[in-house]
Amino acid sequence: MTHPALADGPIFLDYNATTPVDPAVLDAALPYLAVHFGNPSSGHHYADAPRAAVARARDQLAELLGAQPQEIVFTGGGSEADTLALRGAALAAPTGRRAVITLPTEHPAVLKACHSLQAEGFVVTHLPVDQFGRVDPADLQAGITGATALVSIAYGNSETGTLQPISQLSAIARAHGAVFHTDAAQAVGKVALDVDELGVDLLTVVGHKMYAPKGVGALYIRTGVPMQPIIHGGGQEHGLRAGTENVAFIAALGQAAALAAAELPGSTHRLAGLRDLLHHELQRLLLDRVHLNGHPTQRLPGTLNVSIDGIHGRALLAALPELAASTGSACHEGVDTPSEVLLAMGLPADRASAALRLSLGRWTTIDDVHRAARLISQQVTAPLTSTPV
Repeated sequence: MTHPALADGPIFLDYNATTPVDPAVLDAALPYLAVHFGNPSSGHHYADAPRAAVARARDQLAELLGAQPQEIVFTGGGSEADTLALRGAALAAPTGRRAVITLPTEHPAVLKACHSLQAEGFVVTHLPVDQFGRVDPADLQAGITGATALVSIAYGNSETGTLQPISQLSAIARAHGAVFHTDAAQAVGKVALDVDELGVDLLTVVGHKMYAPKGVGALYIRTGVPMQPIIHGGGQEHGLRAGTENVAFIAALGQAAALAAAELPGSTHRLAGLRDLLHHELQRLLLDRVHLNGHPTQRLPGTLNVSIDGIHGRALLAALPELAASTGSACHEGVDTPSEVLLAMGLPADRASAALRLSLGRWTTIDDVHRAARLISQQVTAPLTSTPV
């Protein structure tokens, strides 16, 4: 079935930027906007249903992550979860641990949180990535010391889809007594994951990347990891995120997690198949002008990042109103400079400027893939008399 929001619009290939709210997720949220209005912290009848909804959502998300319900802290989104992870863990670290390790390819929320810690005296190290965007665990082993408080490395990159060897990296951090955080915003619900198998201490979840509304997220915090809150107040969320809970959106996130758990691993295989079909179609139509950016196998199932010789990514998409896609992270859209992620991978500026990020999701069809490849090809190979891209 087609999502109602997509029925009459362009082909939507920007699921990494945001996802339509699943109708079942909307249904889960509505009772807590229309009927069950009570504050979950109250002690009377009107608090019962909201309090139960929050508890149920905590169980649903914990089930998806292989965590315990008490290890889930709901937040107002991914940037808040990342900030809580980095600042909360770094500021709670033992005396003498004043160093943080991350990658230059991280989400701006992580990089800016690191910058804020740097301004407070922390030493921040950015490990290099290879031409696929992956970090070598040996580089972490060489760079980590007894002064390292925290290592933060995303599971799946939002632009290229490249997956990092998280279990290897977390084991190195753990051996040195450092806390390990992964921003899994793009991975949760798309690939099966288990926090114990990954060995992570902190893991970021973002609602609007998994068919829940914008404005809700969560941070998994392993039991026993010392943390400081970044929002102070009434002590909600185990004292780590004050503020009356957004019950409707938390219920929505819980339902989104339950749907994702029910779909996996079938959804992973379906999206990987569509992603590869799109890549093959572009190669068939444009031959050797198409270059894959990111790891050829270790990447998210629904993410395809390619550069096409002779084009400018933003100009191409501007000339294709029939297609909704992007050239990189939505946090950088509108900035007409090459992707910092692709540059960090060592790609030349012209190839980075020629990049397209085509991300697929729950309502992407085979027909969408064929039509998108055809539209891109037609625009790229348009006669010289047409508007240049």
